Parts: sequence; structure tokens; C-alpha cells
Amino acid sequence: MPATMRVSVLRAAGDLAVEERPVPAAGPGQVLVRVGSVGVCGSDVHYHRHGRIGEFVVTAPLVLGHEAGGRVVAVGAGVDPARVGQRVALEPGVPCRRCAQCRAGRYNLCPDVRFFATPPVDGAFCEYLAHDADYAFAVPDSLSDDAAGLIEPLSVGVWACRKAAVGAGSRLLVAGAGPIGLVTAQVARALGAADVVVSDIDAGRRGAALRFGATQVLDPAVDDAAGLGADAFVDCSGAPSAVVAGIRAVRPAGHVVLVGMGADEATLPVSHLQNREITLTGTFRYADTYPAAISLAARGVVDLDGLVTGRFDLDGVEEALTAGARPGSIKSVVLPGGLPA
Repeated sequence: MPATMRVSVLRAAGDLAVEERPVPAAGPGQVLVRVGSVGVCGSDVHYHRHGRIGEFVVTAPLVLGHEAGGRVVAVGAGVDPARVGQRVALEPGVPCRRCAQCRAGRYNLCPDVRFFATPPVDGAFCEYLAHDADYAFAVPDSLSDDAAGLIEPLSVGVWACRKAAVGAGSRLLVAGAGPIGLVTAQVARALGAADVVVSDIDAGRRGAALRFGATQVLDPAVDDAAGLGADAFVDCSGAPSAVVAGIRAVRPAGHVVLVGMGADEATLPVSHLQNREITLTGTFRYADTYPAAISLAARGVVDLDGLVTGRFDLDGVEEALTAGARPGSIKSVVLPGGLPA
């Protein structure tokens, strides 16, 4: 085991540097993981641009990246040594497991959760990291390193579909054909949804949606979804206009799930919600989704590798964080160990 490792560090908004840091040791109940691949999320981009997301402010050097997978190279006290060599997907949030939310099974709402790349907790743009063994999930060798890391955004799609009560024969409307919208569409089809309609203003992303599970696509600039009669609507765009349009597309007693992060406040058609008894909820991360997400990816009913449109090493993290603006870009990943020769 080397004594030091390379780490990409956000020192302030727009200021990234690669540093040498000591390789951490696996503490009690932890595994030490050699990081294989880390997906770039919109939150990473936001921290890089603005140095904050809401109340979470970068006040000290921060390692970004929370969509991670890798291989266990050492274990701490109390962890089965047989886990050394195991390939894993890392659930990035470790809750306290003692509070009322944790005891109720809603550990994603734990007020004391420690989540990768959320100040002051470092993330995964590094060669090695120590993580709670209970949140390092074994993945089969049939999954690539990229797919192991992308179990995290897939979990967001699994959670959204659970909240939307998607099942056999469902008609689902999804707004936004970014990575989360695309995995949500795939999960819905895997769960038996008969119709998955995806709306996006970008023609290229509408084309991607058709490749990743959508049965129909809409251009919100010209297509009116009001008469769709969807059983559920999942917003992955964060656009207030998309939320209102989606609500009007849902049948009576249907479900509306807000996933995308947009305006802090929005005007909603309250009488429409009331008169149709539509259930409206938000999502915050996920809980107990990793086993299902790994199963979906391992069985090949969800394609994660196909989402990857750019790979970068630690020296290219800044490029990875800005690659989303390129035409045709869907998902960038960072390979801390370096790009293949």
C-alpha cells in the first residue's frame, strides 16, 4: 500500500488543484477502497462554479465526487477479511442510525448523515478512501467500474419510481432527459411501465431518451402534455414551468414526484391538485435502494455504461466538470487511477 495518494481538491469556487495526501486507514467497521470510477454530478458542477449549494458552503478545501465504486484493499476491525478484493459500489451517505428518522427507516432524512462531497465531508475524487463497510455493496464482475459508480444516480431513479408508485402497466411522464431522467425512464420500463413519456427542450436529449427506455418524447416548447392522463409524473428538470405542466398531465389520484433541484419557491395549481386528489412529494437522495439498483444493472435491464460520454483522470477534473455543456454529453466520469493506456 502506498503511503500517499493523489487527490483533486476544490480550494474555492473555480479553484481546483491536485494534491498529495496520506492514504487513509480503514477504521473500525470500515473498508479501504481503491477508487475505480466516479461519476460527475450536477452538485459537483455547482460547487465548482459557486462554492456552495444552499446552506452548504465550501469554507475549507473539499474533495468533490459522490458517485463512486472501486475495490476493497483493506478492512478495519470488525470487518470480515474476506472482503479484501471485493468490488463494491459505495453508497455515499452514512447516517447516524440512532435518530428518529433512521429508526423509522428514513435514513436519507437523518440530520447527522455524513455524505460524500457535502461540506465538510470529502468525496471520492481521490485514489483511496475509507468508508463504512455497511454502505459498501458488493457488485458482480459483470458490472464495469463505471457502472459500479453509477449505481448512485441509478438509486435516485429507483427511489423516484418507488415514490411515484410505478408498476406494471403504468403510464409515466418524466421531465428532463439528463442522466437522472434517463435512469428513471429505464427503471420504470424495468418495473413494467407500459408507457414512459420523456419531455425535454433539447432534441439531442430527446433522442437519447428514446435510446434509454422512453416510448415517446415531447418537446415542451410545442407539445402540450395536459391530456396525457399519466399515472405519475417525475420532474427531473427543476424547471417551474415543467412542474406545472407535469401536474396538469396527471390523472386524478395520480402521483407527482419532484426530483430536480430548481427554484426554491414556485407557484403551483393548488386547486387542480386538490380537486384531483393528486399526491405531491419531493425526494431527498434515497434509502435502501442499492441492492435493487445493483440487481437491475447486473441483469442488464438498465444500461449504465451507455450513459458515459467522457472519461477523465484527476488532472482532468476541471474538464470533466465542464464537459456537460458539450453537445451530446450525457455523463462524465473520473478515473482516479488514471485513464487506460
